[in-house]
Amino acid sequence: MSFDMPALLTTLKTRFGDAILGTVEFRGQHTVRIARDSNVAILTFLRDDPAAKFEVLADVTCVDSLKLNPTMAAEYTERFAVVYQLTSHTHNVRLRVKAYVPEDPCEIASVSGLWHSALWGEREAYDFFGVIFKGHPDLKRILMPDDYEGHPLRKDYPLKGRGERDNFPKYQTSAPRR
Repeated sequence: MSFDMPALLTTLKTRFGDAILGTVEFRGQHTVRIARDSNVAILTFLRDDPAAKFEVLADVTCVDSLKLNPTMAAEYTERFAVVYQLTSHTHNVRLRVKAYVPEDPCEIASVSGLWHSALWGEREAYDFFGVIFKGHPDLKRILMPDDYEGHPLRKDYPLKGRGERDNFPKYQTSAPRR
């Protein structure tokens, strides 16, 4: 039995109504655009429904549309899009889900309760873009110092930085490197 992506997309539109903002297919890759307030319900359905069975969250990341060209930016209803890359091993298909997040309040519900793989991806999106994942059990910076101000992958972040390189502590080792 082959997987029927158009039927799944129709089911999503019927079941979730206005929370499904649109669907796009480009070169065989399907994207579902959703409202941020429905991300947990929609992603739970995609994980648990036998017709979908997206068991794996391969990645969660973020896109800042602030300086996208007008053609690309037209799909963005808000400044940020949290992007979930889903995989179904059962059906051997992939699906991209984009949830749009405004600049203020820059927050969305965490899906770490659905997939443990969301833990690090959500922390990375928080660290670099400033998106707050409500309900995340340990939302903190993972690559930038704890006292670092700003989020370096936001498009309004200065290309040359804010002089923070001069403020990073200098690390000295007591033993010579080998």
